[in-house]
Amino acid sequence: MIATAVLVTASCGAGLLTAGTGTVQAAARPDVQGGGRPGPESSRTGLSGLSETWSKASTALLQPVIAAAEGARGRPVDCRRAKCVALTFDDGPGQYTDALLRQLAAYRARATFYVTGQNVVAYPGILRRTVAAGHELGNHTWSHPNLTRLSAAGVRAELARADQAVKAVTGLVPRTIRPPYGAFNTAVRRQTSRPMVMWSVDTLDWLHRDSAKVAKKAIKSVRPGSVILFHDIHPTTVRAMPQVLKALSKRGYTFVTVSQMFGGNPPRLVYSRGGAGLL
Repeated sequence: MIATAVLVTASCGAGLLTAGTGTVQAAARPDVQGGGRPGPESSRTGLSGLSETWSKASTALLQPVIAAAEGARGRPVDCRRAKCVALTFDDGPGQYTDALLRQLAAYRARATFYVTGQNVVAYPGILRRTVAAGHELGNHTWSHPNLTRLSAAGVRAELARADQAVKAVTGLVPRTIRPPYGAFNTAVRRQTSRPMVMWSVDTLDWLHRDSAKVAKKAIKSVRPGSVILFHDIHPTTVRAMPQVLKALSKRGYTFVTVSQMFGGNPPRLVYSRGGAGLL
């Protein structure tokens, strides 16, 4: 007997993470009676069989997503020769991210999304589509706090909880980190060995909420090797992207992920906040 199982939740640290509604096929347990009530056998076997079934089902669902991410990571781009630019999007995923993914696909552009754990839980399907499209994910903490105001344990907890959320939905762990507000200090950096990625161009899209201004700032300020900061939670930002993509494409830019920009190995700190050079 075969029954359809719908993945609804996945365990993650302190709570349950919504993991989307991907449908998979899983063998029905013989000790579960009609209506979902456990039969007599379940009192002896416990939940081990069910846990194993869910584990296998989750793995089957996530394999195509993981494969897509690994495939995108393997595409070499020599940014010492090409005019590369890294488009980065913070604070998502959100309700406008799907539209952004379509715009990026139209230009075969790769981007990096610095996601918050809370929004990963809220929009798991969008996150899986982001990875399947070949984009990179970065850790932007669980709840977007100023990390310099937290204890060392608090910093580690924010990063770990976000990692767990992303892994529960995609099977991947982000390779780089962007601290909220670009706020970090020596104490924060000591809590992780992963690269921290800032930006060289701040579009101020969170402040202006004006598509024309956002596009103009990005297009005017870009240089080969630029890391541009956007936020895909704002509709005005998403509406600005076709103009940005078109203009930079005409100027010969290649749109890469942060990892691609550095041949797969970003330095421990990529740009100081708002700076103009790699550190």
